[in-house]
Amino acid sequence: MTEQKMIEEKNKSEKKAEVKLVETKKEVKSADVKKEIKVENNVGEEVKTEEKKPEIKKDKVSKKDEAFAKGENLHASKKHCMYICSFIKGKKIDDAIKDLEDVIKFKQAVPFKGEIPHRKGKVMMSGRYPVKVSGIIISMLKGLKGNVIANGMDLEKTRISEGISNWASRPAKSGGRRFKRTNVVLKAREFEEKKTKMGTKK
Repeated sequence: MTEQKMIEEKNKSEKKAEVKLVETKKEVKSADVKKEIKVENNVGEEVKTEEKKPEIKKDKVSKKDEAFAKGENLHASKKHCMYICSFIKGKKIDDAIKDLEDVIKFKQAVPFKGEIPHRKGKVMMSGRYPVKVSGIIISMLKGLKGNVIANGMDLEKTRISEGISNWASRPAKSGGRRFKRTNVVLKAREFEEKKTKMGTKK
């Protein structure tokens, strides 16, 4: 009887082992199926995300009617800056640059006031050739032109509307004198051309 019991227990243990193997195989298969489903879902999600990718919109620069150029603590005479600002006021930026280049070449004088020698030119009694300050203002005008383009303004319609020069903080020199330091602000505006019966009027 003991031998039969031993044989029966061995058979039972073998059957249990076979059942466990079958269950483990089923679990492995189910795990593989789940992995495949996950991969398919991930692929589907990637496709969806690619479809739902928003288009990158470029930032549109809002158009403005004014542009500024500031020069602080310029090593220039306030008087020269003042007369040059009045000289280029109301002109196009490119025309103002050309006129100041002619001033540097001594082909055109800037109108001044006071006891100054007379110069040849239209509506000009006396004038001078401020070469150094003209070069500084030309660099400012180039910066103003870049600001006009960046603001989306039309160069043909823009005019220099304001030119302001003020004293800056002037460091002291020997003998109680002071260096020349000036703040300059240039402002350009876009003007619309008015149509009349005779033609266009700026």
